[in-house]
Amino acid sequence: MKMIYKAMVSSDWNQCLAPCGPFDFISYTYPQLETQLSGIFRQYTGRHITLGEAAGKIQNLLPDPVSPDHMDAYLEALFATYSGVPDLIDWCLSKNVLFMINTTGMIVYFQRVFAKKLLPRVPVLSAHPMIRYPELGTDPRHIYELFETVDKGKNTGAVAHAMGIPAEKMILLGDSGGDGPHFEWGAEAGAFLIGSMTKPSLEDYCRQKDIAVDLRFGLDYSRDAKKNTRKEMQINFMDLTNVIEKIVGA
Repeated sequence: MKMIYKAMVSSDWNQCLAPCGPFDFISYTYPQLETQLSGIFRQYTGRHITLGEAAGKIQNLLPDPVSPDHMDAYLEALFATYSGVPDLIDWCLSKNVLFMINTTGMIVYFQRVFAKKLLPRVPVLSAHPMIRYPELGTDPRHIYELFETVDKGKNTGAVAHAMGIPAEKMILLGDSGGDGPHFEWGAEAGAFLIGSMTKPSLEDYCRQKDIAVDLRFGLDYSRDAKKNTRKEMQINFMDLTNVIEKIVGA
């Protein structure tokens, strides 16, 4: 990491920066698995099973591998982010703010996203290695493997340490209970915590652990509001630039 970054954003992806789920590409390829995959997703975001247990369940369900052609077909049909997300990543990088995608989603998804230039290439990716293609020239320069939700904080900390970024210049984004350990780590370190499309599972985790969320952005589902993807897509993530500027002096 030769470039000097003065701050960093470490963000979850699924239902935080994008309306998709981490297993959607699998259910698109094998639609007969959709109900089971949705159940597994709810189980681990609600912290009823670990991410490792969820990965094991998925591996046992897969009838065949997910090929690059399968992944590309899914992305061509359904890839989407919330409004302004690609622009936010570009803006952060233009301000020497490191943007790190830190997700329980799979490395393979982002390999094909960056290969197809659907997002600006982030310098650092932290994601699950259950499905991963051979290295591509379009991959992020630094890829951290994430096996359990607690690895989000470990990986954010490792990147911040490597770059010499102090805690008060770190911003974490998350939406569900799977981001709870990341927020717990961030609260202890002194990072700024943003709940994006905040779910009841994250609210419950933070309440139980006495974690103060600094900002709730987008729709707030923590009070059992009905999910509204249409309204989610109207939220412009470039509105976060003002917040980031105040925190990091961008």
